[in-house]
Amino acid sequence: MTTRLFLSALLSTSIVFAQKAPDVSRLDPAMGVNKQAADNLEWHDVTTWGVEGRILPDQQRKSWFDRLPASAEGKVTPNVWNLSRDSSGMMVRFKTDATAIHVHYKLTKAGLGMPHMPATGVSGVDLYARDKNGKWKWVQVTKPAAQEVKAEIIKGLAQGEREYAAYLPLYNGVEFLKIGVAKGAKFTGLAPREKPVVFYGTSITHGACASRPGMVHTGILGRKLDMPVVNLGFSGNGKMDAAVGDYLVQLDAACYVIDCLPNMNAALVTERCVPLVKQLRAAKPETPIILVEDRRFTNDWITPEKQKFHSDNHAALKAAYTALQKSGVKNLHYIRGDNLYGTDTEGATDASHASDLGFMRQAQVFEPVLRRAMAPKKVKK
Repeated sequence: MTTRLFLSALLSTSIVFAQKAPDVSRLDPAMGVNKQAADNLEWHDVTTWGVEGRILPDQQRKSWFDRLPASAEGKVTPNVWNLSRDSSGMMVRFKTDATAIHVHYKLTKAGLGMPHMPATGVSGVDLYARDKNGKWKWVQVTKPAAQEVKAEIIKGLAQGEREYAAYLPLYNGVEFLKIGVAKGAKFTGLAPREKPVVFYGTSITHGACASRPGMVHTGILGRKLDMPVVNLGFSGNGKMDAAVGDYLVQLDAACYVIDCLPNMNAALVTERCVPLVKQLRAAKPETPIILVEDRRFTNDWITPEKQKFHSDNHAALKAAYTALQKSGVKNLHYIRGDNLYGTDTEGATDASHASDLGFMRQAQVFEPVLRRAMAPKKVKK
């Protein structure tokens, strides 16, 4: 196998997991794993009320937490199918007055982290809560050191009932997930909200390389907009596939965000962008569609070949966007890619994949476009 073919195969199957659990015995206690869950808790199975980001819930699945229904196997590519079994973007909401919150879940893969992405992001459960003004704020994240986690996320919470949101692992799957609170504490599971913002993209959309599941720009935007989101990011394999489009059109989406260029080249963009948008528009005449340019590698200022790759991709997408507008496609929007990570070269972990800073910056660029796209249209008198 040539070097080029080897690298292509590696990218198409995502990033290799670090297989060995970390040795935490010598760490500062604050750096260690979460405390073991208490005894005599009441455990609440999240499947009894549902999670957001799990599309087409009435369709049969191979595993309950798969992102795509079982019917997708054999229709989408094998890589997309395998990656769809990660729980990226899923989020469960509940209300409780408990002063300590516990979690019990089992991961589908033994690899907990990656060389450039921590176990908290790959395999953690990330907890947020609404403050007294209704704003989402971070609470705590699990620090997984084994494939099965049964742990106290946090204790000593302020008195009072409030709404919580727990984001599921980004690059791992989940066999089961239960939330534990003390017996006698109030607890209510909150059903998934309807009309999500639907993101279709690459490893960046999938979540590489966020430190926590809630730090992906899709999650940040969900909190800013206070809306449900669906994350259909497929690491190395977001390529504007019509087979994925067949599932996109089945969703009652508030908006579609197509962010596939990092996995494509200019020729593939020219070939697939217009057909995908027309596929969506034929099924959803009014739903906003947003096309996103390729983010730039943060070191493309010193790597001319990569700089040209991004520029060619941008030009191809812009040409497709212009052609679609000229053909009469309405409610189509566009996000430029040059500054998605900022302009100071500090927004990525490895030049390609966003750091938490890069994800925050992307969310800041996306937010006004999403708000404009979804704003109620004024009816002309």
